[in-house]
Amino acid sequence: MSEDDRTRAMRSPGDGRPLPRRNDDGPRSAGAPAHRFPPGGGARPVAGGSPADEATRLNPIADDRPKASSRVYGKQRSGSSPVRPLRRDAEPSAAGPKPPGRPRRRIRGRTVLTIVAAFVAVLLLATVGLFIWIDGKLAGIERVLDDYEGRPADTPGTNWLLVGSDSRKGLSAAQRRKLATGSSAGQRTDSMMLLHLPEGSDRPTLVSLPRDSAVTIPGKGRNKLNAAYAIGGPQLLVRTVETVTGVHVDNYMEIGFAGFVDIVDAVGGVEINVRAAVNDPKAGLKLKKGPQVLTGGQALGYVRTRKGGALPDFERTKRQRQFLSAVVKKAASPGVLINPFTSLPLASAATDAVAVDTGTGVFDMLSLGLAMGDSPVTTVVPFGGNEIAGGGTAVKWDRTKALALFDALKEDKPVPKDILDAG
Repeated sequence: MSEDDRTRAMRSPGDGRPLPRRNDDGPRSAGAPAHRFPPGGGARPVAGGSPADEATRLNPIADDRPKASSRVYGKQRSGSSPVRPLRRDAEPSAAGPKPPGRPRRRIRGRTVLTIVAAFVAVLLLATVGLFIWIDGKLAGIERVLDDYEGRPADTPGTNWLLVGSDSRKGLSAAQRRKLATGSSAGQRTDSMMLLHLPEGSDRPTLVSLPRDSAVTIPGKGRNKLNAAYAIGGPQLLVRTVETVTGVHVDNYMEIGFAGFVDIVDAVGGVEINVRAAVNDPKAGLKLKKGPQVLTGGQALGYVRTRKGGALPDFERTKRQRQFLSAVVKKAASPGVLINPFTSLPLASAATDAVAVDTGTGVFDMLSLGLAMGDSPVTTVVPFGGNEIAGGGTAVKWDRTKALALFDALKEDKPVPKDILDAG
């Protein structure tokens, strides 16, 4: 008995009958059960077929797939000639099923980065263009900070002299009546403040200089501080302030009545906590006590009124510092700067309203706004008593405390707490 016969005998059924012998080169021998094919399945094996026929017979499911046309993978249902595979770009027959829809195109990470980069580039260009436009519109005042003999040396930090003038330039007759500004000719200072921006992490310091302060004006003798501006303009005012304080002024900025109103209206008004009800027909102002949003016209009257308090000028300087801090903080807030409907009108109003020294640019203005938004320490020059100066009663400074205040600014140190006023 051969080895194949022994193997079949071992695998034969229990009755001893041998399993039918398989012919690998053709159909099963007699007695073998018929091979089952799936409904509509692949081609039946043909005697003497090739190895491909055998693969189809052993795996009929592989040929049981939807047919887009009469062409199939493998062999044709009839005939013996081979069929070319279906090309991807071939059009399906009308009778066959529709090909699946084109998959949705996904946005790649590189595409997203390109879009973001383009947006950032446009934003940067717009920002640079806006800064250049603002810088070109700033009105420069010539020779405000010219050197002179005996001028204080440059000191740490940055010092601004901020001046509010009573100029009616830009106001029509109707606006003057509405704002109760009067029609005085000429130009005088209505408020003056010295702002010190430290080099370190300390808070800025904002010091009010009462306009009726008795000071010595270089070459003009003893007079009120605002007389320096009336006599010699911003140049003589800067020199007078530097002489009496010993502080080197790095930047100068002034604003008139019209510009004041435009800036407040451009930021949508400023919220002020009015400490006491005010009724001042001369300033065109009537306010109730408590927090409220002031329009440009109301804000102008608020910082100009002399009503309220035992020392009207002292209370007036408090209101001016309070308002200046509030309006600059509002103007530098993200809600105003990011919104083009507020930032652009504000930029236009500010550049039309203010005048600066020729060395002051848009980045200096930006640093000023950011510093004022940092809740600066506010105070007024310590004073006590009065004296006669410029043909009238003037405020006399407390020399000892005033020197301590200005020395702290020169040395870029915090002002001693016992010198700061309660407001």
